[in-house]
Amino acid sequence: MACVDTDVDLWTIPLVALNMTVRKKLGLYLNPKHTVAADWMAVAEAMGFTYLEIKNYEASRNPTKSVLEDWQARNSDGTVGKLLSILTEVDRKDIVEDLRPLIDEDIRKYQENLKKKAEPPLQVPEVDSCVPRTSERIGLTLEDDPEGAPELFDAFICYCERDFEFVHEMIQQLEQTDHRLKLCVFDRDVLPGSCVWTITSELIERRCKRMVVVISDEYLDSDACDFQTKFALSLCPGARNKRIIPVIYKSMKRPFPSILRFLTVCDYTRPCTQAWFWIRLAKALSQP
Repeated sequence: MACVDTDVDLWTIPLVALNMTVRKKLGLYLNPKHTVAADWMAVAEAMGFTYLEIKNYEASRNPTKSVLEDWQARNSDGTVGKLLSILTEVDRKDIVEDLRPLIDEDIRKYQENLKKKAEPPLQVPEVDSCVPRTSERIGLTLEDDPEGAPELFDAFICYCERDFEFVHEMIQQLEQTDHRLKLCVFDRDVLPGSCVWTITSELIERRCKRMVVVISDEYLDSDACDFQTKFALSLCPGARNKRIIPVIYKSMKRPFPSILRFLTVCDYTRPCTQAWFWIRLAKALSQP
C-alpha cells in the first residue's frame, strides 16, 4: 500500500478525504462504551460539542459517524490532523496506530483527485465540429458532393414507417408546389452504409433548419423516432429557435407525447382548419 507524502501537512487535509472504511472502523473503536478507554463521548467533548448535544447523539445507531459528519460541517478546522490530535489527546493512540495506513492511503487518493481536477483538459480548446471532419459524415445524402458543401435541407421529417403515406403527401404539398421547400426524408434521401445514429444526429443538428415530427400511435412505439425527437429537443431547450414542429394527421388512441406538450401543434385532424394546414406548415418551415 502506497504511503502519503511525509511532507503533507495533515492539518490542511479536510475530513472529507477519509472514506467510509476509515469512518466505519472509527465507529467500531469508539461506539462501544468503555470504562478504561475513551469512547466517542470523550472525542465529541474534545471536538467542542456540548453536554446536551452529546446526550442527543446517544440515540444514533452510529454516534461516531454522526459526530464526525456534524463536526466536519460546522468547523473549518475539522481536518485529518485535528482528528488525529484529538484521538491522541484522549489517549487513543491505539486507534491512530491501527488506522494510520488506511488514513494515509485515503489522503494519497484525495491528493491525486485534486491534481487531476487541477490539470487542464486533454481535449483541444476548440471542440466544436461545425464542419464535418470524418469520412462517415461526408457523402450522407443523394446530392452530397464529397468535394464541396454538404447538402442542406429546410426540415428533417421524423416519422415511422406506417406514416409514410402522409409523408408522401407532405412531399407533394411542400416540395412540388410553389412552396419549393427541401425536406430530408430518411428513406428517400439518405445513402445506405453508415451508422444510423451518426447520420441522423448529423442531419438534424447541422443539415436541417427544423424538424417536423409526425405524431401517431405508431410513432410512440418507434425507438428511432424517440431518439430523433429527444436529440432535437436537446439542441433547443425551451424551443427557443422553433426547431421542432409537431404534426398530427390522424386521430390517436393514446396520449400525446408529454415531451412535446409545450409546443404548438399543427393539427391536420381538425376539419375547420384543414384548409390552412399546409400553408401554416410551409410558412413555419420557411422562417430563417
